[in-house]
Amino acid sequence: MHRSKLSRSILLALGLVSAGGAIAADAGTADTTSSGSHTAPTQLDAMLVTGTRASNRTQFETLAPVDVFTKQDIQSVDSTDLKDVLAQLVPSFVVQRLPMADGQVFVRPATLRGLSPDQTLVLVNGRRFHRSALLGNRGAQAADLAQIPTSAIKRIEVLRDGASAQYGSDAIAGVINIILEDSPGTEITAGYSQYAQGDGASRDFSARTGWALGDYGSLALFAESSNSDATSRTRQRPDAIAFQAAHPELDVPNPVQRWGQPELESRRVGFNLKANASDTLEIYAFGLYSHSDGVSDFNWRNPDTTTGAYRTTSIFPGWNLRSIYPVGFSPQYGNVQNDLQLVAGLRGEITPKLRWDLSASYGRNAIDYSLKNSINASLGPDSPTSFDLGRLTQTEKNANADFNYEWDVAALSKPINVAFGGEFRQETYQVRAGDPASYAVGPGAAAGLEANSNGAPGFSASQAGQWSQRSKAAYVDMEVPLGERWSIGAAGRYEDFSSFGSTVDGKLSARFAITPDVALRGTVSTGFRAPTPAQLNTTSTTQGLDTRTLQIFTSGRLSPSDPLAQLLGAKPLTPEESRTASLGLTWRTDMGLSGSVDVYRIKLSDRFSQSASFAIPAGTPNPLGYTSVNYFTNDFDTTTTGVDVVGNYLRDLGASRMTLTLAYNYNQTRVDNGSTSVATNETQRVLFEDRLPEHKGSFTGSWDVGAWSLMARFRYYGKWTDSTGNATGDIYQQFGAMTFLDLAVGYRINQHHSLRVGADNVFDRYPDEATFQASRGLIYSRNAPYDTDGANVYAQYRLTF
Repeated sequence: MHRSKLSRSILLALGLVSAGGAIAADAGTADTTSSGSHTAPTQLDAMLVTGTRASNRTQFETLAPVDVFTKQDIQSVDSTDLKDVLAQLVPSFVVQRLPMADGQVFVRPATLRGLSPDQTLVLVNGRRFHRSALLGNRGAQAADLAQIPTSAIKRIEVLRDGASAQYGSDAIAGVINIILEDSPGTEITAGYSQYAQGDGASRDFSARTGWALGDYGSLALFAESSNSDATSRTRQRPDAIAFQAAHPELDVPNPVQRWGQPELESRRVGFNLKANASDTLEIYAFGLYSHSDGVSDFNWRNPDTTTGAYRTTSIFPGWNLRSIYPVGFSPQYGNVQNDLQLVAGLRGEITPKLRWDLSASYGRNAIDYSLKNSINASLGPDSPTSFDLGRLTQTEKNANADFNYEWDVAALSKPINVAFGGEFRQETYQVRAGDPASYAVGPGAAAGLEANSNGAPGFSASQAGQWSQRSKAAYVDMEVPLGERWSIGAAGRYEDFSSFGSTVDGKLSARFAITPDVALRGTVSTGFRAPTPAQLNTTSTTQGLDTRTLQIFTSGRLSPSDPLAQLLGAKPLTPEESRTASLGLTWRTDMGLSGSVDVYRIKLSDRFSQSASFAIPAGTPNPLGYTSVNYFTNDFDTTTTGVDVVGNYLRDLGASRMTLTLAYNYNQTRVDNGSTSVATNETQRVLFEDRLPEHKGSFTGSWDVGAWSLMARFRYYGKWTDSTGNATGDIYQQFGAMTFLDLAVGYRINQHHSLRVGADNVFDRYPDEATFQASRGLIYSRNAPYDTDGANVYAQYRLTF
């Protein structure tokens, strides 16, 4: 076989198999951009590699809904953070800013269909992307999409369906597959953006270059840099105003603390390689490395009221914290991340009908935390003011053997596609202790001076350690064409985990073509999300500020295996399990109109969360001074119902082209039972049911004419409910619906140079103020499902050759 024919055969068919079955190849993709020839297909004609292992499946022909976003779609969003890009493109995808929320300021939680961040599987070139080392809100440990450079992406495919039977753990809400660029040519981009209030300036630079290695393959290299200044949407705290009035001789900063985006520097590099070793063998590899360094504010400590830090005692005669921080202090929380993903593999064919793919991957995310402008008051004058808080590291190793067979059956006009294979995965989680001073309980603790670095205690020697979990899996996936109208599919997966045992999941799907351009599709499946080594074994300490008392509280999260946690009722963690059903209608027309409507229902049992908080039992040692403790637990069951509506319209208007896209999602989650039900924990019920908008949508129009391109996008978010997050006595506030308008204009100077200018949130709209958090100087809720910093104006220059 000629090398070019083999390459095409492998890229279209062999790439179908991956870590649990995703397609890694990306050739054969139809042009779905708004530019190009007048015969460009509609979006539903795009060739797919996610959610199917058949080599000739298009977006219109899939048995489950899949969104395809091109490079042009990605570049229409002014952000180098992939989470922000997806939040604007995918209607059921929501990401929060969460200022002053510890590590979540830098690793922001992102949800698909309102489910937990770690219930969406992330793939790169069809291979599982590793998790972040951070355990976020309620213990979610998800992949951090922000570590993937947007400038390196060729397209994104989002499978909106349960797929654990095909891909394994985490694929409950769906699958996001990032396909990296492999085309020849060079592209260099420089951009600058700033908020209308004059802060948050971002300076972005990216470069990508690719070569065709003759008839033997391709190599692409990419690099990306981003420097973002902090934002502040803050008023002076009332207690800071009172403190200034009481101490006119002092110069109190205004504001004393900042609510907004962190100061952040990021650098990302990577490569994507494909090479034919022979007529029947291809070698492939890709790698991504990211480094980021950020700083964020914490709550201000008032010298007149923060008695745990400013108390004077005979233990330290003559020492008073006012000599160091006379106007109080706001600790500065530092986050340094290093992220690495490496994948290498071989694929080929035994016969033209039987293809194989062997691959191995290594992923690692390490986060180093630091704290400046702080104190361990219990150490008195011996305390430093800067602390190394320790390091969290998540490491994953995967090995996959995947096979794909086209089985010719005489009774069928097309072959049955049979895919099967196995996977071995090992996850390791490591906690390195911080400086001893960051968790020390000094002599001043006996007199009421607070222990630990104030703001974020370091990881102690007793919390440090390393834990691993291994899993082995086998799967089979079949797609059967029953004539011209019917197609059915079935998948099954067995997986065994060293920590808790085995699980078996299955999926059935079907598609019926009512006409050649209108089809019904539906799926039923079971799924799971396995607890991670971090969730099974680690403990943590956090500090917060009660919005009523303005006093610092310290909470401890214990491992479920901790004796104290077991005394309070903790039990071993088990997988979250799901049952998903979906039914959809999809269509396309010769007039350029295409779309789909899909309804779904996801029932989740044994959902993962933190338990209620418990007071430390009398007589129990409490050296870290916990106000309360909790632990991870399989806590409750939920039912999520929703509908996705997607519509596209392409029309040529003489020498120009108009594109209209509508995307809408309705998503409702209700707590069925468990310890977070209405009768036992109102706070948790409200958070799970109302913390995100039930309605989210966008309408985008673009017009390309000559060298000019115009884009307008309306984004809509429905109402949602927030809570204070107090240790006790949560207060709720409902926020109304919000609509934002984004505009952009592009001009192609010549075939090499182009400019683009635009603005997000053109009318500088803000949500209602978070009245119950005014005591902390916050104006807009930090839990908002959208950016609350106002209008953002940007300019971008692109060079291609």
